[in-house]
Amino acid sequence: MKTFIQRFAQDILGVLHGFDRIRFRGTRRLLANVGGMMRFLWQRQVLLKDFKAFAGNLTAEVRQAAEAVASQQGRPVAYLQNNDLKKEDWARDLAQRDGIEHGLIGVLKAVEGCWSYEVGPNRAQKKLELRGKPSKCLHYYHYFMDPEVGLTYVRLQTWFPFTVPVGMNGRAWLARQMDQSGLRYRRRDNCFAWIEDWARAQRLLEEQLRTDWPGLLNRLLDQANPALALVDAHPTPYYWSMDEGEWASDLAFRSSSALAERAPRWFRHAWLNFDSGDVMRFLGRKTTEQGAHGNFAGEVVSDLKRRAEGTRIKHRVNGNWLKMYDKQGSVLRVETVINQTRDMKVYRTKEGDEDGVKSWQRLRKGVADVQRRAEISQAANERYLEALATVDDSRSLAELAEGVCRPVTRQGKRARALNPLAADDGRLLEAVNRGEFTINGFRNRDLRKLLFTKLAKDKAEQRQQSAAITRKLRLLRAHGLIHKVPKTHRYQISPHGTDVINALLTARQASTATLAA
Repeated sequence: MKTFIQRFAQDILGVLHGFDRIRFRGTRRLLANVGGMMRFLWQRQVLLKDFKAFAGNLTAEVRQAAEAVASQQGRPVAYLQNNDLKKEDWARDLAQRDGIEHGLIGVLKAVEGCWSYEVGPNRAQKKLELRGKPSKCLHYYHYFMDPEVGLTYVRLQTWFPFTVPVGMNGRAWLARQMDQSGLRYRRRDNCFAWIEDWARAQRLLEEQLRTDWPGLLNRLLDQANPALALVDAHPTPYYWSMDEGEWASDLAFRSSSALAERAPRWFRHAWLNFDSGDVMRFLGRKTTEQGAHGNFAGEVVSDLKRRAEGTRIKHRVNGNWLKMYDKQGSVLRVETVINQTRDMKVYRTKEGDEDGVKSWQRLRKGVADVQRRAEISQAANERYLEALATVDDSRSLAELAEGVCRPVTRQGKRARALNPLAADDGRLLEAVNRGEFTINGFRNRDLRKLLFTKLAKDKAEQRQQSAAITRKLRLLRAHGLIHKVPKTHRYQISPHGTDVINALLTARQASTATLAA
């Protein structure tokens, strides 16, 4: 990302990294599975044949108490009949109409899909059994204008297991923070076109990551749904997880024309040149020459859409997304959305063993791993923008290739010209330009594995292969395409090399029709 920002620094006003839309999920673990639900019914002395009546009566009490929250505060309760209605727009319009700056705005109720329980016959065992299944039930959306996070909602499922999603927006939260800090800004929808002090705004976004998430979410839940105490007089605390978190990197340009001039090239490059291996590396998955590393059995999909509000490209690896789109004419947003956390890792102790030895474990959806989730998402955004850093270059291919296509002299030694269209030189450029080398660079041994199809049989052959790679590295250094990392055996592509190599590789992959166009 640093290369991207440096290249277009004259056109970029500021950069922000942080959460955009966030949706948490509160569950009572006792009620979230069939075994726990059976224990709950046993504690309440409810027979399976009476489950439907018991659940129906409890649902009626919960609904009555949920609506009482609104009536006591003089706020409306509306039934959502039109599925095309955007609930958030309804809440914003109502808050603006009634001048609500804090507190309950209103309650929307709607019949929506959920996961719940039913009792049915088990014909094989000739008895009733409790089953979990997809279902539909009434949900209550309590919309608040919270003094801390801004517009937020608490959604109550009125049937077992009474799951509670809570939604908010990190950018709206930031606006609240800036208002309280006296920081001026210009906001468009859920992004910022101008901020008085971008660095200070970024620090405010980083403060969000240090939030006491259970404390905040339980406070919002208590405001919306005191009726949940009816479910269990001595309930276990809700377990809070981040069901979906959009981590966005916004680059605000000085003018819409500056972004409009460059954005089409970035979208075209991402659509035509980022293959499945690139997308997987952006999202932190290892790849090899043969494809995905390990037992990957998913799919990688890229999708480009042109909408009225702008262009959007989305790359998906299983349930995780990486998106780029232009917003409000002057903001370029790159966004990572992690839905499937099992593909990610976090360095921690094992669950339930707080004093144990730390190791790399699967990332959890629980709020305990929000910080790590943000780190992974930020790294994905940075890799994506770094790959786009050299797309917008006004120099012609001839100007870029002129220097490497003729012999040069370095430290008194002559180095031959490169032939980027030849197979050997093309493979060399592709090898050093691989995504996994972007951050840590590459070594002689890394290139040996890529450029030699057969492994060395003995030490002598290994030395020959190593010497051949050394000569290739010397050639690339002579042309200024790579540089050595001080006090290491690693090399990295230079900024000039990034320009040249990306241009040459793009030209190698382009068809005759594309070049003619």
